[in-house]
Amino acid sequence: MSRNLQRRCPRAGEADHKACANPRSSPFGERVMNRGMRTRLGCLSHKSDSYNDFTAILPDKPNRALKRLSTEEATRWADSFDVLLSHKYGLAAFRAFLKTEFSEENLEFWLACEDFKKTRSAAKLASKAQRIFEEFIDVQAPREVNIDFQTRELTRRNVQEPSLSCFDQAQGKVHSLMEKDSYPRFLRSKIYTDLLSQTQRRLS
Repeated sequence: MSRNLQRRCPRAGEADHKACANPRSSPFGERVMNRGMRTRLGCLSHKSDSYNDFTAILPDKPNRALKRLSTEEATRWADSFDVLLSHKYGLAAFRAFLKTEFSEENLEFWLACEDFKKTRSAAKLASKAQRIFEEFIDVQAPREVNIDFQTRELTRRNVQEPSLSCFDQAQGKVHSLMEKDSYPRFLRSKIYTDLLSQTQRRLS
């Protein structure tokens, strides 16, 4: 069983746990198997955890970005998860890391929620809420995030009468999952340690 698959199963509810034990017994179990297969296939593609994964998706050209990024700034990403998310290059580095773990949907959902809360048009609120729900929350959504059944159903009801806070609980769950699970591994990753080395090398 892949590490990613092991991570997802224990956080599910009791019914989901049973599905993990007998993966063909429920639709959830089939999704778990599909995710596990996707992870194993991804590993076969030799997806790397390297500094190049970060520079490939920088919002600026890599050389220009690295000249702008100081060792002090990069070091501060370890102060807290929210400090990391608030920094443009920190966000890019974390996204690159999540791609190596095939869990970037968590960050994409969190960012979609942040953007959603800036919606000022009542006419757009319902359509944006439905789009986010169908992409990240609904059962078998193309980029389904790992939340419990109760949060999923609460969000489903919220979307029927959307407000700027209708994704707050789901977003909070995903933020907590990334903070407790992915963030510590990011700080130990080759992407982050290589990045620190690059910024320090400029000073020597």
